[in-house]
Amino acid sequence: MVRAAALAVAALAPAAARALDCSVALVLALDVSASVDASEYALQMGGLAAAFRDEAVIETILSPEGSGIMASAFMWSGFHHQEVAIDWTWLGDRAAIAAFADALAVAPRGRRDLPTALGRAMAFGAEMLRRAPGDCARKVMDVSGDGVNNDGVEPDWYRSRGWFDGITINGLVIRGATPDPEPYFRAQVLHGPGAFLEVARFYTDYPEAILRKLLRELQPAAAMMTE
Repeated sequence: MVRAAALAVAALAPAAARALDCSVALVLALDVSASVDASEYALQMGGLAAAFRDEAVIETILSPEGSGIMASAFMWSGFHHQEVAIDWTWLGDRAAIAAFADALAVAPRGRRDLPTALGRAMAFGAEMLRRAPGDCARKVMDVSGDGVNNDGVEPDWYRSRGWFDGITINGLVIRGATPDPEPYFRAQVLHGPGAFLEVARFYTDYPEAILRKLLRELQPAAAMMTE
């Protein structure tokens, strides 16, 4: 189900990419499983909104003049629980970027008592990228999470069947759980040219981590750097 905030933001750009210079189609996959408490959810959404309000991110999105990105966001938890928070939106000017950030900041959380279906979340993100409007130069999935898959098949099940072909999947892992999710993210989440992992030791580190991550993955030259 697409939330009202998603519809409001999308209405700013009904023609989507309009054949403009779209550097990247970016889908944000946000962990809202049971391991994420209310304060951690607030840090995640507030940090993400703040990153899109950062001047360096805005300038990166809008450079060179006339370009922009397609962006969307969804929340994921259990195998049957992925929900679009903001559907595909053309971010081609400051007003559109500000509206996208505002929608992220107030996006309500759904179910909070479900497991971590990371594989299915990535498959859902791939489905979203396949229906992204316009003809963007790159397709990127930005996956945030604090735990390993514990519901349904692993990401590699989808990878081996071609679900992630043509997509770069980057990760932002928040450490602290047992088992440590960092090695799992490196082995199971990262995919495609220049894929990289940003690591936050705690949720309080998330705002700085997501800012670094966006700046890297939105710049084509930086995005192609290997770790």
